[in-house]
Amino acid sequence: MTDDTQARLTALVEQNPVLLFMKGSPLFPQCGFSSRAVAILNHLNVEFESVDVLQDQGIRQGIKAFSDWPTIPQLYVNGEFVGGSDIMMEMYESGELATMLAK
Repeated sequence: MTDDTQARLTALVEQNPVLLFMKGSPLFPQCGFSSRAVAILNHLNVEFESVDVLQDQGIRQGIKAFSDWPTIPQLYVNGEFVGGSDIMMEMYESGELATMLAK
């Protein structure tokens, strides 16, 4: 990952309280996992920003190194990496995600 990509990812994560790196957009997710992640956040009535990794190969590869997580989507809350759609679903079902997002 280039220093430029690292700096861009750091800025995105720091500037957006709830940020979802995903394939596609919230209105048109391009994979089932991204669609599920958006559905969870929408169900919790959370305002969030998204980054379409399909639009930027540097971001698409860089985010995997940035988080040390191999798959997309990836959720960040208050600068912290939360996880992908499976972790989001587990946290949603346990109520942990709603609690985290309420802070």
